[in-house]
Amino acid sequence: MVELTRTTGSQRKALGIAGIARSTWQYRRNPRARVLEPVAQKDRAYLSRIPTVDRAVIAKKITAGWAGGHSVDHTFASTWDRGVMLAARRSWWRIAADIEDQSARPVVPTGRGSRTPREKPVLIATGPGQVWSWDITDLRSPWRGKAFKAYSIIDIYSRKIVGWRVEERESDHLAVAMFQAAFRQHGTPRFVHADSGPAMRSGALAELLEKHDVTKTHNRPYVSNDNPFSESEFRTMKYRPNYPGTFETLEDARGHLAEYVPWYNATHRHSGIALFTPQQVHDGSWRRAHGIRDHALQHYHQQHPERFRERPTTPAPASLVGINHLADETATN
Repeated sequence: MVELTRTTGSQRKALGIAGIARSTWQYRRNPRARVLEPVAQKDRAYLSRIPTVDRAVIAKKITAGWAGGHSVDHTFASTWDRGVMLAARRSWWRIAADIEDQSARPVVPTGRGSRTPREKPVLIATGPGQVWSWDITDLRSPWRGKAFKAYSIIDIYSRKIVGWRVEERESDHLAVAMFQAAFRQHGTPRFVHADSGPAMRSGALAELLEKHDVTKTHNRPYVSNDNPFSESEFRTMKYRPNYPGTFETLEDARGHLAEYVPWYNATHRHSGIALFTPQQVHDGSWRRAHGIRDHALQHYHQQHPERFRERPTTPAPASLVGINHLADETATN
């Protein structure tokens, strides 16, 4: 290093060439004396360290407080109120965490712990008119705390919206009226799936579905992806370029949905059904469009085979659609 420093004229440059940090070089030149039995940092007797006797007293008070159903803060404050200060509040919490026997520590009750786990809903559709999903979403207004409610029923196989309405509030009888209209126009499905909102679990709707021999299923608590089709449809609506964001009146909201639903069903090229429209998949007319697409794709492949690694295939809608259903599963509704 001396020769390299003399050559470069700078120790900093020499260390940079050698790839050695300056602090490392200084330590190597002036190493500390080795300690035969070094003391770990946590065991060192620094001035601010709480004595072992005081730690034992604090631990005993905390354990006694736990037995009486009191928190660490309660025991700390009670001791302080008696004119005794053994350590800071945060130190009490650290000592509590180090107590080996935590069995006496009060357990804070939670609402989730008392719930019986709900079975995962598994629904499968092999064609339109078998499984419907529905939900309600907020349509914002300019006023704080006020939103219009958009009701929507979607056929999960074709993604077609088979029922909708916009109201000022969520109501079971409004949902019943929407389903009655959908049944008259599209027939009755085998299953209707929804989340666990009040309108979805209402007795009036349950009676209607039971009357038409329709089985209803619901999301598990705190599992938002149990209802993916309705959530996806609402996202499509709210992320369109012409979505207004807020609606001044109920009539404005209804007018927007009256234009959106026909567009979604008959014009929107849905990525989940191979870029066909929900109406095409619902009525089966997608097969003719698929033939046209495939002919054009194969012709393009013949003209430019160098642009492909293998012969391309034209995507088609899935023959089986489900909620919480994997392709390798054999479970049925």
